[in-house]
Amino acid sequence: MSSPSRRVPLMAVFHLAACLLASPSCVRAEDTVTIKPSGRLHYDFARFDNDARGSDERDGDDLRAAWLAISGRFHVIDYKLEADFSGHRPVARDAYIARDFGSTTLTVGQFKQFYTLDDRGSSNHIQAVERSWLAQTLAPSYRLGVGVNGHHDGLFWGGSVYSLESIDVWQAKGRAAGARAGYAPWREAGRVLHFGAALAHERYDHPGADGAPALRVQPRVAGYFGDNSRLLLVDFRGGRDVSVDKYGLEAAGVHGSWSWQAEYGGARYDDGRQRGRVEAGYLQGSWLLTGESRPYDARNGRFVQLKPQRRGGAWELVARYDRIEGRQWPLNRRDLSADAWTVGVNWYAPKHFRVMLDWTDSRRRDEVSGRTLDRTGVLAGRVQFDF
Repeated sequence: MSSPSRRVPLMAVFHLAACLLASPSCVRAEDTVTIKPSGRLHYDFARFDNDARGSDERDGDDLRAAWLAISGRFHVIDYKLEADFSGHRPVARDAYIARDFGSTTLTVGQFKQFYTLDDRGSSNHIQAVERSWLAQTLAPSYRLGVGVNGHHDGLFWGGSVYSLESIDVWQAKGRAAGARAGYAPWREAGRVLHFGAALAHERYDHPGADGAPALRVQPRVAGYFGDNSRLLLVDFRGGRDVSVDKYGLEAAGVHGSWSWQAEYGGARYDDGRQRGRVEAGYLQGSWLLTGESRPYDARNGRFVQLKPQRRGGAWELVARYDRIEGRQWPLNRRDLSADAWTVGVNWYAPKHFRVMLDWTDSRRRDEVSGRTLDRTGVLAGRVQFDF
């Protein structure tokens, strides 16, 4: 028979269920199990200004994110289960267990991989409606794997071996390994200086054949609703295994109410017959008009949730320049690029709510023919609730 100290008593289960319904977090000193619910709702809209070139984009609005999660601790094991219910069917996000060993954490399951400053932050905390093109196109995001991350005196690091499958997209076969590390010599509130770098190697099994999807890098350069402005940079669908090597460099800083961040990265693709290259970068700055400083998590090398200091909330101005380019040769030769300017304003309520409004002016070019494919403006916004 199991020892009473190694099982959860029935009354404790009822207590945890009652706490879950009554409050966001429930912990009792004698309990070894905790449960904390969380979630987010992002309602987005876009209004387009199309030029005479290319296919027009259509205005739209949609519930873009409807995430629910539970997280907590089971004895010495941390866990998190999270899914997005905004689409036609639920999509798994974080689904993992983890164990701390001092300042080092071992994680097993599906989790966001270690690549780029912009991708490591939650979508609840990013400063523009859309992430940078670098994060959108090259970050592995949520994958099944085993990871280790840690920190010490301003240093942070993380690495993983992972499958190219996820819980919901099991047709993509392959394996990969990646790592990200950096240092923050300044990491006090209102005074941050951050540097980092990332590497990854991915091996895709027969994309485009035997039920595996094609390997395409195809960013929406006019935003989430801009399907007609997708830019097909590389396309591997001949059924040959594809080797991909990725890299990224990052820097960021906070100086009082001002903050900035910049990243540059790329990927090399090779299936033995065709080669491809994608390179992307951005520079982003913000100013908190109400005097707050952008908060930074030195243990994980990322920015986290802003907490307004005033009852009326916090106001922020944001500007970003994005550029991406891709080449593929010698078959299906292509050489395409895009760049965009974004300016925006954000309002943060004292708790739970945020409103975002951005204007982006994007341009797509075919470098082989030397012509502009189109130029599209978009007014994009988001109403956000999170808990």
